[in-house]
Amino acid sequence: MPRFRALIMGAVTALVIGGVAPLPATAATGDGSPTDANISFTGRWDTRNPAAYTPYWAGAYFTTGFTGTTVKLKQRGAIDLYYSIDGAPFVYRTNVSGTVNLTSTPLRAGDHTLRVSYRVVAGSYHGDAVFQGLVLDAGASTFRANVPSTLLEFVGDSITVGTTTSKNALTAYGWLVGERLHVRHTQIAQGGACLVATADGCVGLERQFLKLNPNAATPDWDFSRYQANVVVINLGTNDSGHGVHTPEFQASYTNLLREVRAKYPYATIFAMETFRAKFVAQTQAAVKALNDGGDPNVVYVNTEGWLTSADLSDSVHPNDAGHVKIADRLAPIIAARIGAP
Repeated sequence: MPRFRALIMGAVTALVIGGVAPLPATAATGDGSPTDANISFTGRWDTRNPAAYTPYWAGAYFTTGFTGTTVKLKQRGAIDLYYSIDGAPFVYRTNVSGTVNLTSTPLRAGDHTLRVSYRVVAGSYHGDAVFQGLVLDAGASTFRANVPSTLLEFVGDSITVGTTTSKNALTAYGWLVGERLHVRHTQIAQGGACLVATADGCVGLERQFLKLNPNAATPDWDFSRYQANVVVINLGTNDSGHGVHTPEFQASYTNLLREVRAKYPYATIFAMETFRAKFVAQTQAAVKALNDGGDPNVVYVNTEGWLTSADLSDSVHPNDAGHVKIADRLAPIIAARIGAP
């Protein structure tokens, strides 16, 4: 028996040494580098370069805790960004680059939290949204902040981006709903996007939903990076202006719903009626196709009467008050599905 136990222990040791069961790498944890495991990245971030992480879609952000009295960002090039320390209202900084001091007045000594999001314009980042790490006080370190496990993903065009609002993605209904329900949230949205990719160049989210970058055919997004609990789709406002016809729209919407389901098997999917009532029957038919196929967790959201002309900045885009009204209507619908207060 002792000899058998020795053989087993030797085999286990050989497996570990051989790399089958390696210990997790923790060398970078706490140093504020992009690979620091204490920094939580929400949304689709390009992490292929370990020295520089880049988000592509609207509403991406990162969260971390840190010790000490100061914190600085290392930015590759000029960028507009928002940051919040210890849950305070977001501060807006424009055209900053290099080492960006976020604490011109030192904080009290102790533990703090930080959240940073880059500003988008029409779905593309306004400047060089490349995060190269944090600079902390001597002897200070990061720590893992409390980050909710539930995640909402909002798929759409410039309305979902928050175009014409005061803080873009941060004052768009998706961000507002996520904050209200105290969950993580991200906006897979592109200004001017259609559902269907068109010959005149309209970005089609039926195709680009699967991608890391809304403006590139490759690479595909790795959906194992996170799983959304809820996906909210608001598409169709732009398609008719690019020559998309109703049968094509319905088929593409049905396909998008199936793509989302394949990538997020357990998510509730909400298909919103566009606020200009574009392709209503086709959106409803796409939802019905999934329901009839045995998927009850795809839900059509009737938005009739949610907005008036006073809630719009122009003929299409909601203003700040309009996005608040959308969030007022949408948050309870989502909360009922995820059990949020």
